[in-house]
Amino acid sequence: MYFQLLENRGENFKRNETNHDNSLEDNLRLFSSIFTDRIVGYDETNSIIIKDITNPEKQVKLKFVRYYDTVQENGEGEKNRQRKILEEKDIEKFADYEIGFEIDSSLFSLERDYRRGTYRKIRNENNSCKIQFIETKNIERNINGTFFDNIVLTEKEKYVIDALKLIEPDTERIAFIGNNEVSRYNYEKYAVIKLSNTIADASPLPLKSMGDGINHILTMILALVNAENGFLLIDEFENGLHYTVQEQLWKIIFKLAKDLNVQVFATTHSKDSISSFIQALKYSENSTSGKLIRLENINGEIQPVEYSRDELLIADKHDIETR
Repeated sequence: MYFQLLENRGENFKRNETNHDNSLEDNLRLFSSIFTDRIVGYDETNSIIIKDITNPEKQVKLKFVRYYDTVQENGEGEKNRQRKILEEKDIEKFADYEIGFEIDSSLFSLERDYRRGTYRKIRNENNSCKIQFIETKNIERNINGTFFDNIVLTEKEKYVIDALKLIEPDTERIAFIGNNEVSRYNYEKYAVIKLSNTIADASPLPLKSMGDGINHILTMILALVNAENGFLLIDEFENGLHYTVQEQLWKIIFKLAKDLNVQVFATTHSKDSISSFIQALKYSENSTSGKLIRLENINGEIQPVEYSRDELLIADKHDIETR
């Protein structure tokens, strides 16, 4: 996900074999891009820390570190390598330290390990946890074809069709077909849709031709049904969606999230999206399933402000700003 973010921000990063030639300076520049003012620092003030306010022991931390490797031999002649992070007071004692990037408890070198294979290993340490991320500009993704293949001819396919009917009530079926004009090295599938109100032998329509809204819904629902027992992250939920369909979409998301055990995090700046979210919360089956969290800058520190269902209903009724 981090490398996908770099690509979308134009950070001159490509996931291919040329990454082996990146210099330490190049890698520091890439990784520093997520920090304020792109500062490369090594103490707590230069870290990104996300905490659970109810349990400060639970947190995710991202930071640069200086470290060195040690090799220890056990009684059976086997050698084990360990990485030791250096404190500021010890820097002068180790002239040959290396620079790495620490994500919570995972540490990898920016000089040797910043490669596709190593990153994949770190990223997939816990394969039982599925995480799907839908970005602002990620309405129609190449991976959608693979996601649809995973659910075709299952009950999850019906979930997708029902969601698309929010935009196009005559949706009958969808499929993903290959683009014959691209080379075998850049093979792409794209979505087509069959409508029930067309003649029997009419050709399916490219889904892209039907606007951003229906494509955004397709991406969201495909990502959701492929995140079973995991997490779905949606950036700017409202993109391409008319306010009249958002409440029904929230209801579908609530139901699928419950049925498939998916925790959904969605960001928005839209008052319509928040209002439609509140309307979906009114239903008894959703009353304890959703929460609105506003992020506020309090004395230079980002703090979450949570709204309960009842507070949201009052705010919506009296047009109180919650963004």
